[in-house]
Amino acid sequence: MSRIDNLIQELCPDGVEFAELQAVFTTKGGYTPSKNDPTAWADGTVPWFRMEDIRDNGRVLGSSLQQINESAVKGGRLFPANSILVATSATIGEHALITVPHLSNQRFTSLTLKPEFVDRFEIKFVFYYCFVLNEWCRNNTTTSSFASVDMSGFKQFKFPVPPLEVQREIVRVLDKFTQLEAELEAELEARRAQYDYYAGELLTIDEGVRRVRIGDVATIVRGASPRPIQKFITSDPEGVPWIKIGDVPADGKYITSTAQRVTIEGAAKSRRVLPGDFVLSNSMSFGRPYVSQIEGCIHDGWLAISAFEDSFERDYLYYLLRSTPVQEEFARRAGAGTVKNLNADIVRSVVIPVPPRAEQKRVIDLLDHFDALVNDIRIGLPAELAVRRKQYEYYRDRLLTFKETV
Repeated sequence: MSRIDNLIQELCPDGVEFAELQAVFTTKGGYTPSKNDPTAWADGTVPWFRMEDIRDNGRVLGSSLQQINESAVKGGRLFPANSILVATSATIGEHALITVPHLSNQRFTSLTLKPEFVDRFEIKFVFYYCFVLNEWCRNNTTTSSFASVDMSGFKQFKFPVPPLEVQREIVRVLDKFTQLEAELEAELEARRAQYDYYAGELLTIDEGVRRVRIGDVATIVRGASPRPIQKFITSDPEGVPWIKIGDVPADGKYITSTAQRVTIEGAAKSRRVLPGDFVLSNSMSFGRPYVSQIEGCIHDGWLAISAFEDSFERDYLYYLLRSTPVQEEFARRAGAGTVKNLNADIVRSVVIPVPPRAEQKRVIDLLDHFDALVNDIRIGLPAELAVRRKQYEYYRDRLLTFKETV
C-alpha cells in the first residue's frame, strides 16, 4: 500500500474534495414493463437487469439473463453503458457495474456520471466506492410494505474525488484482490462439482435394494401461516421461533436460530417442527433440504419431513434429498412454470432407495469428509477463501477512506 500512501502524500496531503451523489451522478429508477403486454417481452434485445443477474453472474455485467423488446423502453432511452446499478429497495446493499446500454427493474437506482465528472472519475473506482455506499444504504432504510432506502439521504451521500492517479492505483490493487478471490471461488466450484459427482455415485443403489415412496416411510406436511402475521410476531424470549428463508445459511445444513418469534397463539395456527426434522422450501431455494436443530414453526412456504427414523439415518436422508436425481425429480414433478411449487403430495410420491443401515453409515462417513472439504470454512479451500475475503475487505475499507479537505 506504500505506493498509494506516497501518491496521497504527494498529490493530496491535505485531503480530497467530497461531492454529493446528486451532484456527481444522474439518477434514474428502473421499471418493469407490463407482464400483460406480450410484445414487451417477445424478441427482446434490450438487457434488463434484476437481482438474479448479480447473484448468478457477479458484479461486473455485460449481459442480462432477461431481455425486453425495444418497444417497451420508455421514451426510447436506456441507461448508458458504464452506469452503476444500486439496489435501493427489497434486497438492499448490492450493486453492479453494467458495461452495456441497459435497463433494470424497479429495485435498482441507476447512477450515471454527469458530463462534468466523467473526466474526474475512473468508473471502477466508483464501483469499488459503492461498497461504502451499500453499507450506508443498509443502515438508512425506511419500512413500509418492504424495505427501501432513504432516497433524500441517498442523494446527499458524499463521494470522495481523489486524483485520478490515486484512483487508478486503488483500482489496480483491488482488482488484484478480486481476481485472486475469483480464482479460489472457481477452484472451489470445481471441487463442488467433483463432490456432486462423487455423491451421485455413492447414492446410486443397486436394483436389488428396496425402493419406496417418501410418503410411505416419512410424514410430510406443509407449513401454515397465522394471519395477519404481524399480529403474532413477538419480542418475548418465550415466544416460538418463526423459521423463515432468511434464517437458513445459503450453503449450510442446519437451522440453528431465527430472527423472529411468534406468540403461543400464533404457533397454534402454524405448523411445529422439532429438532431433527427436515424443512424444504416449496418455492424459493426450491427443494433444498435443511435440518432444524431447534423447535419452531414454519409458514406455508415450507414443507416438513419427520418420522423417518425407522428407515433412514438422518444424515443419509439429507444427502439423498439434496442429491441431483432427487432434486431433478422434484423439479420435474413441480412443473415447467417460471415459479415452481413443491407441494407435499409431490414429495410423498417421489421414489427413493432404502439401503441397509450399514451401507447408509458408510456413505455418511465418506460424504461427511468430502462435504467438509468443500463447505467447512475452518479447513481447506473454504478456509483460505474466508481469509482472503477478510483480507480484501480490510484493504478495501482502508483504501477507500479519505480525509476531506476543509
